[in-house]
Amino acid sequence: MVLGRARVAELVGVSESTLRRWADLGLVPLDDAGAWTSGSLNHARVVQRLRSKGRSLSDIALVAERNGLALHYLGGVLDPPTEHVDPEEVARRVGLEPALVRRIGEAFGFSAEAVERISVDDVPLFEHVARVLAAGFPLVAMVQLARIYGQALGRVADAEVRMFRLYVRDPLVRENAEALDAAEAVATLAAHVMPLADRIIRDVHRRSLHWFIEQDAVSLVEQALDEDSLLGLGRLRVAIAFADLAGFTRLTEEQGDEEAVEAVERFVDTVEASLPDDARILKTIGDEVMVIGDDAATLVEWAVAYQLLHPDEPRPRMGIHQGEVLFRDGDYFGREVNKAARVVARAGAGEVLVTDAIAATSARHVAFQPIGDVRLKGFRDPTSLFMARPRAGSGQG
Repeated sequence: MVLGRARVAELVGVSESTLRRWADLGLVPLDDAGAWTSGSLNHARVVQRLRSKGRSLSDIALVAERNGLALHYLGGVLDPPTEHVDPEEVARRVGLEPALVRRIGEAFGFSAEAVERISVDDVPLFEHVARVLAAGFPLVAMVQLARIYGQALGRVADAEVRMFRLYVRDPLVRENAEALDAAEAVATLAAHVMPLADRIIRDVHRRSLHWFIEQDAVSLVEQALDEDSLLGLGRLRVAIAFADLAGFTRLTEEQGDEEAVEAVERFVDTVEASLPDDARILKTIGDEVMVIGDDAATLVEWAVAYQLLHPDEPRPRMGIHQGEVLFRDGDYFGREVNKAARVVARAGAGEVLVTDAIAATSARHVAFQPIGDVRLKGFRDPTSLFMARPRAGSGQG
């Protein structure tokens, strides 16, 4: 896409003379005919960001001379936005208030600057939001979903770029590949690999959405059979399990970060592969996994069976509780979540500790051994804790 030097300078926020100097230094490429293109804009933006961080033109030029691949693959992945509108114009086009355009944009992850200069390519996103709201979807839920999408997809994009750097670009740099050849190889690979996310996100989302709709249909029937299960707005009753690797800090010290991370990856993989159908990993924090399930009995039976099937060090410890929680922004909040997190801290390697709310369930293959009332950090009243173990004659153990 031919843009012209004046337009590139305007979009980057520098003068034409500055842009011409960058081109003369070889920092901003022109096409074979000497025209300023979207590729020029990509490079100029990177140079401007480096300059704003205090990097000198001579330093940038030195890196570009040694290894041009650092920037050249940009043009093969995405064209930069070249036309922008303000929130007032977006509001006029899609039928939303400007303040709401800003609120939704910020929830999706637009920076304070970006939400004031919205790419015309992003206007259809706000059109879709307007249609969803007009169909009757509550605004409070739309804002929460926008925030979830923004955070989740931002993490995906961050991981794509970092993995591409770690496993593709940096190895080429270490091998001292010829800059031009390396740049061409990286650009070709980036153009094929990075856009995969569009298809992956679409297909994985469709598959996951189908699964969760089925789960919700089951819960709808259960609500009809149990009037007490219909709670207040934004509230759910769930079982919560926390699990982490006992001795993880010691493992890190003794065997190093790489081995410790591999142990965590194996742990998370085995948890994910073995969970019952109505449970899922909500998030991982370091070596800790938070699991949410709809059925407490099924979840505790899974936990006990997991400990039996995975006796190798480092062994996980688990704590399980159930209760009413607040669902916000794709996460679960409230004292019941906090209690589950405190329970796991009392468990030892290979143990499954549960509260009386779990011990009262009808888990067929699990026996609950009381270990007494314990004061959990942050809770005034003592909490009755139980050790969950295979029931005699259950076939486990």
